[in-house]
Amino acid sequence: MTTFDGDAASEPEDTADTAASVDVIDESDSAAPESTESSSEEPGAEVETDEDADPAATLKAQLRREPGEWYVIHSYAGYENKVKANLQTRVQNLDVGDYIFQIEVPTEEVTEIKNGQRKQVNRKVLPGYILVRMELNDESWGAVRNTPGVTGFVGATSRPSPLSLDDVVKFLLPQTPAKKPAKGGAATDTATASSAEAGALERPAIEVDFEVGESVTVTDGPFATLPASISEVNAEQQRLKVLVSIFGRETPVELNFTQVEKL
Repeated sequence: MTTFDGDAASEPEDTADTAASVDVIDESDSAAPESTESSSEEPGAEVETDEDADPAATLKAQLRREPGEWYVIHSYAGYENKVKANLQTRVQNLDVGDYIFQIEVPTEEVTEIKNGQRKQVNRKVLPGYILVRMELNDESWGAVRNTPGVTGFVGATSRPSPLSLDDVVKFLLPQTPAKKPAKGGAATDTATASSAEAGALERPAIEVDFEVGESVTVTDGPFATLPASISEVNAEQQRLKVLVSIFGRETPVELNFTQVEKL
């Protein structure tokens, strides 16, 4: 196998992520008059089982059934979506779709507060990295490695190492903030807006809690339990930019104040 040396070309601006949606199938109860009791009990049990299912376990079971293994490639931060588009084009042009099955730029939905306004935005979970599900051979390796914007595979120098399914689940499972409550939502939003307006009273304490250069431990999200170093503090949005060691190199990650704790 060829040794992975860095090469890459910087490309134009990033394109928008294409989010995968999961359709929820609603099964309506249409019971025959003769078996009203039995038909009303069984569907209810199925719905309860579906709701109680662990999303991580469900995704892991799905991944286990799919062909290929997951590998990590790195690129220049900010060009992840461009690299994904380049690789998808090469898969078609080189006719290697039998070996390269899926390309993902993991994202998470976060809430930003700016000027008292709350906004949902998507952020990349792994800035500078792309996940690829593939069967590793000379053809697939060459197609990926020579894609413009790719600087190399993550793993051993002679052969890339696949991710464990646990790691894949950790990166691909959507990390979404709590949705608006069914009742009392307006009151909650009003309280949040009032808190933002009263930011002048809260910010001094927030700035004292965290300092640039301070070491913390990530407590929530894909990087839970990993140590990190604070590189930026955003008091207005109550967010931190921290440096986390991912795949052997420091990567900037944005987290809420509540997602870290002091050492």
